[in-house]
Amino acid sequence: MLPLFPLNTVLVPGLVMPLHIFEPRYCELIENLLSDPDENAREFGIIAVRDGRSLEEDGVDALYDVGTAAVLRKVDRLDDGLFDIVTIGSRRFLIHAVDTSAPLATATVEFLEDPTSDVSPRQLQQVAQRFTTYRTVLGGRLDDGNASADDLPAEVTVLSYLITASMVLPTNERQALLSAVDAQERLTLASTLLARENGLISVLSAVPAIDLLPSIDSPN
Repeated sequence: MLPLFPLNTVLVPGLVMPLHIFEPRYCELIENLLSDPDENAREFGIIAVRDGRSLEEDGVDALYDVGTAAVLRKVDRLDDGLFDIVTIGSRRFLIHAVDTSAPLATATVEFLEDPTSDVSPRQLQQVAQRFTTYRTVLGGRLDDGNASADDLPAEVTVLSYLITASMVLPTNERQALLSAVDAQERLTLASTLLARENGLISVLSAVPAIDLLPSIDSPN
């Protein structure tokens, strides 16, 4: 059984996510994880909550069915007994059943593979160019058509998760990217979303105020 940590956001494999832990049930979770001598086994499931719903009121219907395991990488124990932690997204999972009988919800899950994807050079060039334009504009620079994609990951699965983590999207659209079967499907959807967002930015001449490109490592 995987302990669940419902959030109003989507964790992506490879993404570093800091969290402030203050609820007693999650403080107990951290204590339990720290008691495991195997640091790589200190994981729990971060699962997104559907907009306007909560696990307490709507039960399992409040949750999406695909989430990402978060591995505990750093823990700062605060004087008041609370925790500041740093996690990194590792492997995706599919929920089969949820047990909410205890304060801390747990789930029976199936961990999902990231199969090797056959992405054509044309598709890769298109999505890389659209993403480069997107991050250039959101980074506060005008796109002069000469933006380079040279610093993007060469591995397509890592690239697909980087784009997923970096785009400013509503939860349901980021969740759709996370839930894609493989990188090819994820990049196809991402390319469509990037074209839409780039078009909106061009028409509205406005961008959201965000910290672009969160820290992301290669997925395990």
